[in-house]
Amino acid sequence: MSEPGLDLHEWETMWATVAEDRDEDPTAALSQFADIVGRMLRSRGYNVDDPVEASGDEHEIVTTYLSARETAERAEVGSASRAEVEDAINDLEDVFDTVLKA
Repeated sequence: MSEPGLDLHEWETMWATVAEDRDEDPTAALSQFADIVGRMLRSRGYNVDDPVEASGDEHEIVTTYLSARETAERAEVGSASRAEVEDAINDLEDVFDTVLKA
């Protein structure tokens, strides 16, 4: 079993590492941010793969994550605009901050 404080430090470190290269390659950063938030949510007990969870008590967190993940997938194949990528990154930052404070 992991310790929340150690996870917190690990997530913040991973986030900061990706953020350093965000301006150079936002598409890659979005994908990496989505990976971090996905792991973080799963470790905190969110079932991001269950459509029922997306409509449950924490639906906003899950649906925001899933939307950003979908944008990351579209960006990887060139089907998302720079603005969509930036919006998705900002959404993931909000989820990241919300879950850290929980």
